[in-house]
Amino acid sequence: MTNAAHIAADPAWLPHSLDMADGKMLFVKVSREVFTQSGFLADVKPDGADGAEWVPFDQVRAMTPATGPVHFIFHTAFCRSTLLARAMNIAGVSLGMAEPGILAQLAGAGDAAKDLVKPVCNLLSRPWGEGEAVFVKPTNHANMLLPALLSARPDAKAVLMTNPLTSFLKSVDKRALMGRRWGRQLYLEVMGYAGMDLGMDAREQFSMTDLQAAGLAWFLSQRFYTMLLASAEGERLRVLDGDRFALDRADTVEAVLELAGLVYDPQAVEAVVDGPLFLKHAKLGGDFSEEEVAMAPALEQEIGQVQQWLGMIAEQAGIEIPARHSLF
Repeated sequence: MTNAAHIAADPAWLPHSLDMADGKMLFVKVSREVFTQSGFLADVKPDGADGAEWVPFDQVRAMTPATGPVHFIFHTAFCRSTLLARAMNIAGVSLGMAEPGILAQLAGAGDAAKDLVKPVCNLLSRPWGEGEAVFVKPTNHANMLLPALLSARPDAKAVLMTNPLTSFLKSVDKRALMGRRWGRQLYLEVMGYAGMDLGMDAREQFSMTDLQAAGLAWFLSQRFYTMLLASAEGERLRVLDGDRFALDRADTVEAVLELAGLVYDPQAVEAVVDGPLFLKHAKLGGDFSEEEVAMAPALEQEIGQVQQWLGMIAEQAGIEIPARHSLF
């Protein structure tokens, strides 16, 4: 068996990153335990020299792995999507992948890597246990790949996660300078693949506050969701309000499994949602609490003004924001 064939046959070899200049893909060997740990798969490091292998693109395209069911969890950021991906780790039923780095790399490479989308989807779908499905949660910076990923796997279903604008902007503000910078960058990014004419010239866009720019990125993502739901792929998609997930954990996990057509034991779901997973931070580790912290008056006023402004834009665009919860 060639090295490429050996990698293709073992789901523990995770496609990890691209070297576009040399035309090769890095695979990193991981254990099943990595999928329930805090953090993202994009940050996984090889475990020694034997834990990483570069494979030329032509050999990746030629791989014929034993594929299994694969489904997706897309999101607009800060809406508990990482927690949901963790919750999909149910032995004998499914495995959840939180932000494999290869998808962000494919998004960044654009058309130059479009013929690698299907091979990567097939590699990610390799079952870790008999009858198990894989749920892949890309970074929100890979949302531009959403149509391509669905096209690559016509059998896949997808959850579109989001949350109310106030929840989103509070999370942006919580991250201080870097959060506000991230919001502006996200606006530029989403305008690139899901933009619309907002009637603002470059000077007016530059004059927006940080939370206006972040709010517009959130709005454009809602519009993107709305367009996808109205497309031919709409029957494969369901919207999940992340705040609703926080209140109805078991109902959410069961609804995702049912969307994917999976058979499960309700007691196994209860064991996950009542277990330690929901007591620690899905991204950072450590203790986590859903307890609300009161907003500063100035922040509350600004978010209210941004919400009113986006409400007027949404009304003119003829869309409902946020996209309506439809998972259950």
